[in-house]
Amino acid sequence: MPGVLPIGTLLESPESAPAELIAKRFNRHTFWCGQSGSGKTYALGVVLEQVLVHTRLPIVVLDPNSDFVKLDQLRPDADAGDAAALRDRDIRIFRPGGERPLKARMLDMPLRSQAAVAGLDPIHDAEEFNAMLGIAAELPLIGQGHLVHHLRTSDAAIRHRLAMRFENLGVADWDLWAWGGRSVTDDIDERPDAAVVDLGGFPTQPESRAAALAVLDHLWDTREERVGRLIVIDEAHNLCRPDPVTLVEQRLTERIVQIAAEGRKYGLWLLLSTQRPSKVHPNALSQCDNLALMRMSSPRDLDELGEIFGFAPQNMLERSPTFAQGQALFAGGFIPSAALVQMGDRRTEEGGIDVPVPLR
Repeated sequence: MPGVLPIGTLLESPESAPAELIAKRFNRHTFWCGQSGSGKTYALGVVLEQVLVHTRLPIVVLDPNSDFVKLDQLRPDADAGDAAALRDRDIRIFRPGGERPLKARMLDMPLRSQAAVAGLDPIHDAEEFNAMLGIAAELPLIGQGHLVHHLRTSDAAIRHRLAMRFENLGVADWDLWAWGGRSVTDDIDERPDAAVVDLGGFPTQPESRAAALAVLDHLWDTREERVGRLIVIDEAHNLCRPDPVTLVEQRLTERIVQIAAEGRKYGLWLLLSTQRPSKVHPNALSQCDNLALMRMSSPRDLDELGEIFGFAPQNMLERSPTFAQGQALFAGGFIPSAALVQMGDRRTEEGGIDVPVPLR
């Protein structure tokens, strides 16, 4: 049937009736959660594959655990029809040091984000923050990776302090920066069917966070183009915390909350996936109109979900701790009525896998 995404079968249906999501209702924010071992990542892959097969909606995946880096690799036993469709899709995987290297241009980021990467607070570091204003205008003068040298050649003491800050933090040496070269945002602007941003390949957490911020800033800065996009943020509790600590974490949380509050009218639709609902900022969580809930044993998390997602039947929520792997409750606008679902099979390979226990 056109306009629906087959994702599995309805639990407790006498004839194993198909479970289907309404494609057009992905124009609302979605919250996806399940504890470790529930099959959350596998199941999310099932849905993303069906979005690729049945819609023209571009997907951007922020992937901190490298779980979706094989979204372009078909399984040998994949359904023939879906496999043929997926072969025709433009799926781009961006990885640090990969065939498509994950790069971003720091000086293309908004000033506050540049400053956050450099650890500059606009109030406490007002003079250095102000000095950052002039750097973007000088971008043509700054060669590949020569930001620190450019600052050092200035006669201004404040620029020397900025150079020292970049050196001490090691920020200017990050492999992330494209400087004047090609950025992942250039590819995103070409609107591939899927752009998977592998945040898990960076050696440090600050570099990974900066990559995510560069992508989200760009999507927000180009929002007036009104290009519908599904922005998938896996392990959202790492990027949208209720209690962000570093300046980059604060900027990430602010940006995601802003997209949650205002992005829908511009075609920026979030899918936030996490193991820990209570660790996601409530102002992002409360904007979600679709819910996918897998096994969740925490009474606190279930109580919070019941309060926020009043459209999810309480008796179904209460069954979550008993769900087997791959079983989920779907509720909200993207399904005709709340339903318990056994997820279907993946068409593409999984990325990150568990480390096995060695046996003797």
